[in-house]
Formats: sequence, C-alpha cells, structure tokens
Amino acid sequence: MLIRNQHADYLKPLEAVDAETLGVEAAETVERFLSHRPNHRPTPLRSLPALAQELGIGAIHLKDEGFRLGLGSFKALGGAYAVIRLVLEAAEKKLGRPVAIAELHSPEVAKISASMTFGCATDGNHGRSVAQGAQLVGARSVIFVHAGVSDARVAAIARYGAVMERVAGTYDDSVAEAARVCEAHGWTVVSDTSWPGYERIPGLVMQGYTAIFREALEKLPQPPTHVFIQSGVGGIAAAASGYLASRFGEARPTFIVVDPARAACIFETARQGKPVKLAHGEPTVMAMLECYEPSQVAWRVLSRVADAFMTVEDDTAVEVMNLLARPFGHDPVVVAGESGGAGLAGLLVAARDPNMRAAIGLDAHSRVLLVITEGATDPDRYRELVGLTPGDIAVAGK
Repeated sequence: MLIRNQHADYLKPLEAVDAETLGVEAAETVERFLSHRPNHRPTPLRSLPALAQELGIGAIHLKDEGFRLGLGSFKALGGAYAVIRLVLEAAEKKLGRPVAIAELHSPEVAKISASMTFGCATDGNHGRSVAQGAQLVGARSVIFVHAGVSDARVAAIARYGAVMERVAGTYDDSVAEAARVCEAHGWTVVSDTSWPGYERIPGLVMQGYTAIFREALEKLPQPPTHVFIQSGVGGIAAAASGYLASRFGEARPTFIVVDPARAACIFETARQGKPVKLAHGEPTVMAMLECYEPSQVAWRVLSRVADAFMTVEDDTAVEVMNLLARPFGHDPVVVAGESGGAGLAGLLVAARDPNMRAAIGLDAHSRVLLVITEGATDPDRYRELVGLTPGDIAVAGK
C-alpha cells in the first residue's frame, strides 16, 4: 500500500533546529568525527544494472551498511557518535574550556568519561553502537532489550562490555523502562527515538546517519531521482530526507518511506496526520523495524519532506534477501539482513504496480538510491531464511 504525503506541513521548510541538525555542515561535522575512528572507511556503493532493467527503471544503487565500523549496521554511525559528542560536551562543561575530538583519550577527558553511564533500549543494532561508543571512551553502558530480541543479538551487544537488561513486552516497553531506570540512576539515555522534552540526543543520533548520504553522493555518477528507505521509528528516514532536502532544495529526489506492514507506525502516522501508537500485533520478520510508535522529531521532518509512505509484507523482505544473495545477471552479491533490504522491498512493490509507479513518477529514466541498513547481524536467522550462510555468499561473490 502506498499513500502520498497529505500533511498540512508538506513542502514547508524544515524547522531551524532540524535544518541545522541534518544539514550539509552537520554532515561535514560527522565526517570530521569519523576521521578519528581507527576503522572508519566509506561503505561500498553498489550498482545493480540487471535488476534495474528487470524492473524497468534507469539505475539502482545500494549503499551497503553491512560494512560500517565493524558493527554490520548503519546504526554504528548513530549511537556511538552521540556518545562521543556527549562525552566531549561533559568535558567542556567540567573543564570550562573547548575540548577537541583529538583530546578524547587524554587523561583529563578519560577521567570524566569513566564516570559516565549511557543507557538505551534496542532491537539489537542501536544498542551495539551505544555499547561500542561507551567502550571507545571508557564509559559504562547498560542496554535494555525486549523479549523478542534474539540471544545472538544480545550476545553481540554484550561483547562490548555492556550490562544487559531484559524487559518484558515490546521495543516500546523497553524504551520506557530504559528511560525510567536511567533517570533513577542519573545515567544518560541515548535513544534513537524522541518524546516531548527529549529531542537533542535523538537528533545527534540522526545526525550521525547523514554520513551515509554524504558518502553516497560523492560516488554516484548522477544524483538520485528517487530514494526508498526503510523506517522503524523514523530516524534514518528523517536523516536521509532532511539531508537531501538541505543539499538539493526543490531539486531533491522523490522520497519514499517504507514500513513493515506488521509494524507500520510511520505509515499510520502519515495516514492519520499525527503521531500514532499502534497496538502490538504479530511480529514481523523485519525485527529491527518492529516499532509501534514514531519518533516525534523524525515525524516532524518527514511530514515536511517525505513524498510518499508505503508498507511491505514479510514475504517481500525475504524475497529481497534471496534476490541479493542470488542476483540477476552480473549484479553483485549482497548480504542483507531481514530488515536491511526493506527499502529495496518497497522498490519491488512499487515497480511492479502501474498505479504506484505513476503516483511517484517511477519510470525508465529513474535513478534509485537504496540503503542496505544491515548485513547478517543474526547469522542463524539469515541461514534459515536464505538457505546459505553469509560466509557461503561471500565466497560465491568473489
């Protein structure tokens, strides 16, 4: 299902705080911070000409975040970036002077970061990023996971020294519990979703994601005409659309937000024109996108600059995983986790439907940018759905 943006704020300029958070200068700031990460390098941008021909469009490019900072997910850019920014800000306040990123591991700053604890709720990837960021600066992390998070994902977070806390219920229940416990202990919540009175830190998380699109534009032969991107609470979708709107203005690409049909909180928010909290239903295979309430700051951005909203079924997400593992023609092999290819799932659905194609102007000249937001972050689940291990695919792709 696809709907066009009908919100009263559609096509209005971003609010000043959002334009500053997600603009061109902000993305350059992120790049400066990333340059101090020892394992930082731009992630691959892959072209899929055979699939583009199959779908009757001009070009498809994938930004493959499965290679991001050793975490296998785009979220490596968000939580860890916010943690580092918050440590430096705490140091500036304590020391009474500006503190540069190059001082992060100085004795003065290290003493301050060692006294800090960062907490968050996660489906898996955001928690790994926060835990990694805390480990990088010598701080403590406490990560809250709901009942549906697999043991493999929990173990992957714990490897970074995090204290793990299981919470009964859904992702949104874990968000509430993380906020409650962190407030009680005086810890800093680094959430990728926002609520009234809590916007700046989720803004920093989203700011980290702008690096994806800055990198992509440096490598693309031409700017994209369309961007399909998946959305959980809305963070990466807002980062992408906000940055591209700031970069291109009225010449920006058409932007389509893709939700799992079983957890379509952004889609339903767009349909009703205001933030909507959904009832918990049947789990979606796109576990990293299983969110039932949107980030308010993300929706504020999307209401202005997203052009359309759509849903995809679980079967299509699994089809994408297999399609990328066994691609058309000479297209490259790509490992995409259950949620990682949801944007491509949206493109498949839209390209196969004449009415959807017309609604968003998708044609033989369209140049589509997609983000594979995660690799096989749960290898056992990947093998179950694709019938191959990530290692098998890596060998086949050589």
